[in-house]
Amino acid sequence: LSVTTAMPQQEALIGEWVSPISSQVITQGARKLADARWISDDEVVWLEGRPSEGGRVVLVSSHVSAPAPRDVTPSPDSGPNVRTTVHEYGGGDYVAVGAGTASARVYFSNFKDQRIWVQALATPANPAPGAPQPVTAEGSGARFADYVWDAHRARLVAVCEAHKPGSGEHEEVANTIAAIDLSSGAVTTLASGHDFYAMPRLSPDGKRLAFIAWDVPNMPWDGTYLYTADVQADGTLGPLHTVAGGPDEAVQQPLWSADASQLYFVTDTSGYWNISVWEGGKVRPVCTMAADFGWPMWVFGLSTYTLAGEGQLLALLQDPKVAGVSCALVDVKTGQLHTINTGFTQFGSITRLDVRHTASGKLHVACVGAGPLQGARVAVLAADSVAHLRASKPSDWRTIRTSSDLDVPLDGYLSAPHAIEYPTEGGKTAFMVYYPPANKDFKLPPGQLPPLLVKSHGGPTSAASVMLSLGIQYFTSRGFAVADINYGGSTGYGREYRNRLRGSWGIVDVDDCCNAAKHLAKEGLVDSKRLCISGGSAGGYTTLACLAFRPVFSAGASLYGVADLGLLAADTHKFESRYLDLLIGPYPAAKQVYDERSPICHVDGFKSPIIFFQGDEDKVVPPEQAVKMHDAVNGRGLPTALVMFKGEQHGFRQAASIRAALDGELFFYGKVLGFKASMPEDLPAIHIDNMDAARC
Repeated sequence: LSVTTAMPQQEALIGEWVSPISSQVITQGARKLADARWISDDEVVWLEGRPSEGGRVVLVSSHVSAPAPRDVTPSPDSGPNVRTTVHEYGGGDYVAVGAGTASARVYFSNFKDQRIWVQALATPANPAPGAPQPVTAEGSGARFADYVWDAHRARLVAVCEAHKPGSGEHEEVANTIAAIDLSSGAVTTLASGHDFYAMPRLSPDGKRLAFIAWDVPNMPWDGTYLYTADVQADGTLGPLHTVAGGPDEAVQQPLWSADASQLYFVTDTSGYWNISVWEGGKVRPVCTMAADFGWPMWVFGLSTYTLAGEGQLLALLQDPKVAGVSCALVDVKTGQLHTINTGFTQFGSITRLDVRHTASGKLHVACVGAGPLQGARVAVLAADSVAHLRASKPSDWRTIRTSSDLDVPLDGYLSAPHAIEYPTEGGKTAFMVYYPPANKDFKLPPGQLPPLLVKSHGGPTSAASVMLSLGIQYFTSRGFAVADINYGGSTGYGREYRNRLRGSWGIVDVDDCCNAAKHLAKEGLVDSKRLCISGGSAGGYTTLACLAFRPVFSAGASLYGVADLGLLAADTHKFESRYLDLLIGPYPAAKQVYDERSPICHVDGFKSPIIFFQGDEDKVVPPEQAVKMHDAVNGRGLPTALVMFKGEQHGFRQAASIRAALDGELFFYGKVLGFKASMPEDLPAIHIDNMDAARC
């Protein structure tokens, strides 16, 4: 992205501001980067989600000494889509093995059939990647994720999610840890009996396997178990040993030391996700502080810390006192922490640090990093030693690939985020990331305040990211203020804050979003008569609940949001099938509470316009919820619209859908709040019901 000199501003109303940050700019040439890993001392691979290819995910590689990214995955007409759907959310989609040898290859999940495929990687002797070949059987109903290469037995170990074929919408699903024979494709169960498994990690000597397991109604951030077991001569597991965990302890990310004498892991027994180690049959904390070194396990492949050598761990952490994610070295003996200035405040949708100790004794680090005013990028750092890594600075990181190729001047159009702690119900405080309007060419006339767009993140056990989001900048560069809310229940603030939503989803999140808007209006930062709110998935539910139960917002947008909590509890996928037990109560025993908090049951409470965006193949929040909600609001005579995207699932991946949702949201606000707005000519028109009869 190039930089230009700021120009004088002219006064203009909302709807008259011109911004270079268009939906076409955001999607054209855009790439969603994730899961960067070293495969040799001079080569990294990563995943790219491409809206221009219908959201297809491809594996890309590049040498570091002479960066020239090239696709490993074949072109769209013949190539697969590197994406697993275990837990529906995926992650841990691939593993590369044999790097630097003639047999270098990658094993991955193919989205279309969910089989494991193998593809030869490029080598000096064969400079082009090979053609992908299937490994596992067709039509088995088995899905795989979180791959581990078992070099001692020439097999894969992975999480297996077996869907009973031909059982329809209410299929039986069994989750296990499994071994995959690479010659026959046979799948052998290694561990079973729990409802869910994650993070199988084989010790470097191949003698022991560690993994995480948990049972409903817990989610992996509520309570999990960390097990180890000896790997027997026949490849099966011996008796399990429980290292840590329980129904009220969330353990994650086991990591073996190089000599397999220690097993590190993240646990929240201190009240925060901190790092501990199991050594000599005993567990001791490595670093105890009021910061989270772990993330909620919505996806596989999470790796927020790794071995740096010389008695140090390289770790990512979320400190409530610091906006965004920090990187630090942690001394495994003293627990002393030294922050490293990377210039990044976010590390990818699948948060991962990958360290390689080279043959020459150097330390190479790879990640997908982003900052408040810089987009995501595959970045690498070469350090001669841990001391060199400790003293490194942002300019030492080398960019291998950016999330966009477009050369668009953005200097003067980007809004810098401000972390704000504000008062909410019960004498408590909540957190938001606030973005004021920013456009070097325009400013509001004297006496005018900007409209506010409150963003409610999904999950709800998740958090707002402090990184450059062109979706947010799309609005701020057009005169809106944006507040990204980390309501009670969000992660990054410890277990107590995360547990605020227990039994209170639809109350705490709603209060915190409303109080954020009120706080900004009271501070004179935004127009109290033009408060908008939007969110996706669980954030869509919070959006609908705010509009149904609180007279605060003037308009809203729900993206694949939950309208009927009872329907969600009765008709969702296995991973979240009992999520609501702890957020609301067991269903149907607590049906009255579900009805009390379901926006669809309180349509009379809606006084403000609302637009719905939904994918017709969504298995997490079925499209019937959006249809039902839209029909009810339409029946109330309120301005409303429903935009159904063909072929989209939970979250939009196609460029046309992303554009239509972004431009459509602004268009809707313009029509119902009374400022100039129109859909781009190359996008379908959006019909707003009840506009003719409405006073807007």
